[in-house]
Amino acid sequence: MIKNAILIIGGGPAGIITAVTARGHYPDKSITLVKSVEKGVIPCGIPYMFGSLENPEQNALSTDGLAGKNIKVVVDKATCVNKERKVVTMESGEEYEYEKLVLAVGSKPIVPPIKNIEAKGVYPILKEMDYLKNMVSVAKSAMDVVVIGGGFIGIEMADEIASMGEKNITVVEMLPNILCNAFDEEFCNEGAKKLKEKGVKLMLGKSVTEIIGEDQVKAVKLNDGTEIKADMVVLGIGAKPNSDCVHKCELDIGRGGGIWVNDYMRTSDKNIFAVGDCAEKRDFFTREHAPVMLASIATAEARIAGANIYDIKVVRINHGTIAAFSTYVNGLALGSAGLTERTAQNMGFEMVVGTSEAPDRHPGKMPGASKIHVKLVFSKKSKIILGGQVSGGNSVGEMINVIATAIQKKLTANEIATLQIATHPKLTAAPTVYPLVTAAQAVENM
Repeated sequence: MIKNAILIIGGGPAGIITAVTARGHYPDKSITLVKSVEKGVIPCGIPYMFGSLENPEQNALSTDGLAGKNIKVVVDKATCVNKERKVVTMESGEEYEYEKLVLAVGSKPIVPPIKNIEAKGVYPILKEMDYLKNMVSVAKSAMDVVVIGGGFIGIEMADEIASMGEKNITVVEMLPNILCNAFDEEFCNEGAKKLKEKGVKLMLGKSVTEIIGEDQVKAVKLNDGTEIKADMVVLGIGAKPNSDCVHKCELDIGRGGGIWVNDYMRTSDKNIFAVGDCAEKRDFFTREHAPVMLASIATAEARIAGANIYDIKVVRINHGTIAAFSTYVNGLALGSAGLTERTAQNMGFEMVVGTSEAPDRHPGKMPGASKIHVKLVFSKKSKIILGGQVSGGNSVGEMINVIATAIQKKLTANEIATLQIATHPKLTAAPTVYPLVTAAQAVENM
């Protein structure tokens, strides 16, 4: 029996940040982190192992720095949590006793019930370096690639594989457009246009019903009978919480299949916490289940859990998930935070919408300038911001973070319209037409 004060299961961003945060607040406690994979990867960087990075190894997620913080790292896999004994049994047979346990076991890719889905050449996205290096190698030699799923991971994979050379790449998405769950139609169309310019074919409103090929995939069959030639299929459908070992110890499970947690990331057992993809997410506005899994959310949750694992030392409460996203496709950056116009309508919010476009440099002829498009959604009566979307150049990545902050602080249209901002000709839009400000101004009198 190996005794630990704090035992963390999971070596992804959530597990690592929990360990580092806990060490800062509890310097005298022993901390052990158990990870199931020797060589992990940075989850958000997975698509870029296929093109942008010179070597897939450049996307490695290392835990080497934890040793310097007196955090022990073990490679093993948890198979059973006994909350009465406060013991976790590992695949190796080793037993670890804990005072406090943090489950950061992540998620696993959704593998749909498609006929012959287990055929060779069909690849779910696993967060394992050796698996992904092999997948990169296969992608380099593949000529006909089908990506199932037009969400973030699907379009980023298609975009990166298209950069490998002359290939026939098709994205199959059952919704009417790519990125439908995160953006309104006009932003989806911008992304779709950029993919098509890259030579990627989009099959929208379609689903795959069969993988054709007895051993090696040869084609995919769609629900309308269309067959698309394929020597590689990428499953970019999404992920679901990895809570397998949790069901055995009878922790409460949320509606979305994740481990139920309170605002301090504590589960139904006072000595067990859950963070990251395995933890149930609740929407910032409605507190309903939110099927959003992002490393940025995972690390925010990890900082809450790590600080308050023994006592509530810091009032860091998880107020809910605002679903702040950004992506990049063929030179176009897209960002979204909070509610889109479509989701706000579906939820029954009375709202008003403000939009603005401007060059992201000034004057507009400044080298490197590109058009930035901002759309903000506000509550009609209170004018409190509900969400925002941005498209344009690289400045989108930080502007959507400003919008995400505004949502979390419940700023009004007037407060955003009167923000004091820094501008510079080579860095930002002009102060006279700064799109975040002018989009907010557009709704002040609605």
